[in-house]
Parts: sequence; structure tokens; C-alpha cells
Amino acid sequence: MPGTHIPPHQSPKSSTHPPRNDHAALIDTVLHRTRQAAKRLGLDDSTQCVLERVKRELVVHFPVERDDGSFTMMTGFRVQHSVTRGPCIGGLRYRDSMGIDDARALAMLMTWKTALVGLPFGGAMGGVSCDPRTLTEAELERLTRRFTTEVALLLGPNRDIPAPDLGTSPQVMAWIMDTLSMHSGFSIPASVTGKPLDIGGSEGRMTATGQGIAIVAREALRLNGETLAGKRVAVQGFGHTGQTAARYLEEAGAVIVAVSDTSTALTAPNGLHISELMEHVARKGKLSHAKHGEKISNADLLALPVDILVLAAVESQVTAHNASSIKAPLVIEGANGPTDVAADEILAANHITVIPDILANVGGIIVSYFEWVQDLQALFWTEHEVEQKLDAVMVRAFQETSEYAHHHRETLRDAAYELAVRKVASAMAVRGIYP
Repeated sequence: MPGTHIPPHQSPKSSTHPPRNDHAALIDTVLHRTRQAAKRLGLDDSTQCVLERVKRELVVHFPVERDDGSFTMMTGFRVQHSVTRGPCIGGLRYRDSMGIDDARALAMLMTWKTALVGLPFGGAMGGVSCDPRTLTEAELERLTRRFTTEVALLLGPNRDIPAPDLGTSPQVMAWIMDTLSMHSGFSIPASVTGKPLDIGGSEGRMTATGQGIAIVAREALRLNGETLAGKRVAVQGFGHTGQTAARYLEEAGAVIVAVSDTSTALTAPNGLHISELMEHVARKGKLSHAKHGEKISNADLLALPVDILVLAAVESQVTAHNASSIKAPLVIEGANGPTDVAADEILAANHITVIPDILANVGGIIVSYFEWVQDLQALFWTEHEVEQKLDAVMVRAFQETSEYAHHHRETLRDAAYELAVRKVASAMAVRGIYP
């Protein structure tokens, strides 16, 4: 953003030699950024070695009974990266391309997210390699309960707390909570987050990630004395996160001129009607055939001359191939790892500010923390109270990161990683190595 006091360029001391694979695996990207942050902080080799490795991981293979009486073998994972700052917390994905390296990368990202915003957690991630769209609700329930039983030895409110992610939902979290509770003989609502309100869920949890994206957008503009009013926004990825981010940005006065999902991309120079598009997706499941705007390609959407580009799809969307085409002065990473390392250098050279995933999309995990706290104390907050608390945590984290970036003349991503890695390394030093 022209005029911002956050220098978008990298200083010579943080110059890197990133992997040049345009579609590098997320684990390679996260490890590279972690190692570079540790080096800039001057951490010793032993500390770096601990930080870049997961603490434990469990791979399970289990049968799921189908409605026709046959059985399908499934493979699932739960990976815990760190327990240095508290119990693990992290998402659970049902995705056919889910693999152990994805879980490792996402668990590590979760450690940095929770450390950056000051939550008393370490990072975890889990999943089952499957396409939930091919399963009936009964099959999905049997899969969830069997997977939960297989990994139950790792889970619990003081051990590891799952949360929803791609392919999972509040209902899936309810099945997990119920399964763990049946094993224990009493209800354990704090064993998962993102569950329905009827069984201890939190107000504001389902919209928190999108709200968080709108908050960091507002704060980034505020540094220039600007507001969201009239700002033109493109949103890549019109799933749950993209939809709620678009809605919050629109309510703040921004004009959403383009959105996309896996089926199509739409643009309208005078703005799209987000509520109508959300209703269409709720009915049809995707944007295609929506009678709104003009159809364009995903590449065209990324290259639109907008004020803000929100990346809310999946990883590795902005690479060395297309980073030069991006014209938005502010890019917000609503998804995990949407920008690869090579693209970072190009965006910085073009004076484009990127609000990184470990800061931009942490709203959901913040409200998961709120939910965990509310369950433990059996005292619940109103939606307004949750939104106020979320705003306060995200503003504090953004200000800390932007001030650090300004002081050290670094990008927001470098600053965020350094702050997060330093907090975990400091906790390691204080606790010591057992025995």
C-alpha cells in the first residue's frame, strides 16, 4: 500500500534463497519460512532442530461400514507439533488429497498462529483421506466415530482439542465430542471446539475467520488514515471463509467486485450482491449458473486492479508464474499457504503488502480458544462479547506485528514468523529439556 509505514521490501539480512518449485509442497514452504525466521533470530542449531520437527504423529488405518454393508479402509492422521506453550489445538480435515505432510505443515502453522496472538496452545492438525461428498450422513458419522476412537489416546481438553476445517462441520465436532464423552462416561464439551451451541459451542465461532480477515484489512488501511469505505475487493475462494469475509467487508463499506470458487469466477465493476450469491451457493453448492456479474478466469480475478485481494481458497495459488500479475496493493491470506516463497519476493519487490496467513486467518482459532475457556468454566458469552474480544486480540496482534515489521524493516510475514518462533523458543528455554 503506497504510503504505509510497513516497508514491503525485505532487508538484506532477511534475503533468502527459496525453493523455486512453483507448486512447492506446503510443508517445504512452512519449513523454509520457519528456518529463515530462526536464523534471523540467531537461534542455535539445537533449538532450530526442535522447532522444525513435530513432537508426535499418529497414522491410523480403519474400516468404515458403508450403507450397503460393505467396508472401506480409510487412512487418518493426527499430528502434534508442539506442546511447549500448552495443549495442542488444531483443525480436522476430511479431504481426499489429505496426507501426513499436509498435517505436519498445518500443525506447525497452528503453533505459530497461537503463539503470535498469545494463545496458551501448541499446534496440531488431523484428517482423514476421503471425499466426504461421497458419503451418506450415516457413513460420515461411522467414519468420524471410528476415527475418533482410533486417535482418542491423543485427545482431550488438556491434551489436544480438534476444531473444524475443510470437509468437517459442527456436526462432525459433535460426534467427536460425544464419542470421547462415551469413552469417559461423562460429557467433555471442552474436548473439541466449533461444535453446535446446543452442546457448548460458542457464539461467533462460525463467522470468526471471516471477521478476522475484515479486522486486519481495516487495521492495515488505518495505518494510512484510510477506511474500508469504497475499497474494491476481490475474493478468491467463496467457501465459508470467503463468504463471511466478503460479508463483513461489504458491511464495512467495501465493494466486492469479484469472487470465485472451484466452478467459476464472477466480476461486476459496480459490485456483486454478496447476500444473493451466498443464498445461491447455499441452494446450488457452487457459484456456477449464478445470474450475477460477468464470468472470468481465476487468473483474471487475481490480476484485477482492486484495492484488496483476499486469498481464501487453498494453498499455492500465488506463485512465481502469476505473482507479477497481481495489482492489488494489499493481499490478505485467508487460506493457509496461498502464497509460495518465490512469490513473496516478487510481491515485495512490487511494493505489495501481504498480511500472512498466521495473522490474517487466525480468527477462528481465537474463538475456538474462547469456546474452550467457556466450556471449562461453564459460563458463556454473548455474540457481541465474543466479537469484541476477537477484535481486541486481533488488533493487538496486528499492531505488534506491524510495529515489529516497521522497526526491523521487514515484511509482515517475516515479522509474524519471528515473533511467533521467538515466543515458542523462549518458552522452550524457560521450561528446559526433560529430563
